[in-house]
Amino acid sequence: MSKVKVARKSTRIDMTAMSDVTVLLLTFFMLTSTFVKKEPVQVTTPGSVSEIKIPETNILSILIDPKGKVFMSMDKQGDMVETLTKMGKDYGLTFTSEELKKFKVLSTFGVPIKNMKAYLAMKAEEQDKVLASLGIPSDSIDNQFKDWVKNARATNPDFRIAIKADQNTPYKVIKNVMASLQDLRENRYNLITSLKNETANKK
Repeated sequence: MSKVKVARKSTRIDMTAMSDVTVLLLTFFMLTSTFVKKEPVQVTTPGSVSEIKIPETNILSILIDPKGKVFMSMDKQGDMVETLTKMGKDYGLTFTSEELKKFKVLSTFGVPIKNMKAYLAMKAEEQDKVLASLGIPSDSIDNQFKDWVKNARATNPDFRIAIKADQNTPYKVIKNVMASLQDLRENRYNLITSLKNETANKK
């Protein structure tokens, strides 16, 4: 007797449902993720056991590198434009609409105000190269940092100040920054640190 041949069935699996789930997951993560701002210098923050979270909006960030150079950033483009306009008036500079447009998309800024026009005229790659070597003047002779904070506060009274300094930054620089804030009666600010294990610290 001849054997009955069993018809072979296709083993193809419909992946449409899996593709839909993948797209939904990607969309979810893209919409809920918070992107980290590009910083001009690498900073290793000191450790602490504090778990207080800094708000995500109305933040005026101050970045201080190991060599003492000061940089700043704001989380709203409108505040960036208005603050730069106020700084221009204080220093006798007028910025064009194109310059303001370039400035408002900067993740971090930190050049002397007299160099701002030349800096904004550079391409993004050139800006990245020169930014780390400049910084906002913050010494007793030329304290533009204080003017930036003053104008930023006038622009947005709800700003929360957050200072992020490297663990090897000279104390003198940190002291000068805090003294400038105190001169402006800015006595409340957050220090950004790395979370460390409290039990490990006790050993």
